[in-house]
Amino acid sequence: MASPLTRPSLRAAGLALPLVAFIGVTFVVPLGTMLLRSVYDPVVADALPDTVALLREWDGASDPGEAVYAAAARELVRAREERTIGRVASRVNRIRGGLRSVVVRSGRRLLEVEDGPWRAALIDIDADWGDPRTWHAIRTAGDRFTTRHYLNAVDLQRLPDGAVAPQPPERRIYVRLFGRTFVVSLGITALCLLLGYPVAYLIAHAPPRRAGLLLAFVLVPFWTSLLVRTTSWIVLLQSQGVVNDLLVALGLIGDDGRLAMIYNMTGTVVAMTHVLLPFMVLPLYSVMRTIPPQQMRAAESLGAGFPLAFRRIYWPQSLAGVGAGSLLVFILAIGYYITPALVGGQSGQLISNFIAFHMQTSLNWGLAGALGGILLACVIGLYLLYDRVVGVERMRLG
Repeated sequence: MASPLTRPSLRAAGLALPLVAFIGVTFVVPLGTMLLRSVYDPVVADALPDTVALLREWDGASDPGEAVYAAAARELVRAREERTIGRVASRVNRIRGGLRSVVVRSGRRLLEVEDGPWRAALIDIDADWGDPRTWHAIRTAGDRFTTRHYLNAVDLQRLPDGAVAPQPPERRIYVRLFGRTFVVSLGITALCLLLGYPVAYLIAHAPPRRAGLLLAFVLVPFWTSLLVRTTSWIVLLQSQGVVNDLLVALGLIGDDGRLAMIYNMTGTVVAMTHVLLPFMVLPLYSVMRTIPPQQMRAAESLGAGFPLAFRRIYWPQSLAGVGAGSLLVFILAIGYYITPALVGGQSGQLISNFIAFHMQTSLNWGLAGALGGILLACVIGLYLLYDRVVGVERMRLG
């Protein structure tokens, strides 16, 4: 029987259990599944087990031998009958482009072949079966546990001899996207701080009635759909939009010199700053309202001007809100993909857009998981760095 001292703890645990279960089902399990997919891909190993096992003993330079061809022919036919050949072809094609059609066509044509020799039969179907690179691709795709998705995510590849080398120049896109994502996120965080700090200061030091009205204006974006807020910037920033029309009407630009402010990085930065600004203002406001205004008046009465009093007294006390707002905005910014997808165009895309692309279009969940895993590791690393330099205990949301 539980003692009276443990009953409050058990009651609190029971009340928290639904929240823990919800977080586990909606966050921990999906995250763990995606991280597992980034290193575990058994499709080819399950569909072509004998072929992969024989290729493990292949030297990688000579002809694989009739036994490998026979196993591949037998298992391709079985994969076609079990309707898994499309998944096998997709995995092999990710290693070496152009092999999807080779694998699918071979599985179909092999149904018409009654007997070997299988090497001649496969090469007759497609000459790529005589290329050692095809068998290297099958052997690589046959690894159940693999690091190739993480190598691809940092623009690297593993060569047939096991060495790691850079991807061809035309395929080196992800490192540049990671860099662009972090630079843009830092820029948006700085813009939100620059714009949000005066707003929060004004609200914190306004009379209660006016402060409530100003705070309501800050909260208005939360009452509007994210999609509506984002698409409204298309109306404002397009070449025939409100902003360009106003600039033309004021004579600041000519009608033939309208500014391109949408479907590029400018549109992404403007729209994301607007969306994320409240997440900077609210933590700042919650900290600023706890700072006694008498301290600034006392400093000024002792001869310190406002800039010196602000720098020596007010700013240090507001750093908890600065840290909380900056960390919150930065983490939200690096994960945004709806806003860049709608207003960013090709030059305004971030790494999150490519994660969504591999999840929804290319169905390369392993690469999507690797990209997401690297992004998660970077965020955790920055959080730990912030904790070491500033201290998480100093961060307050109110």
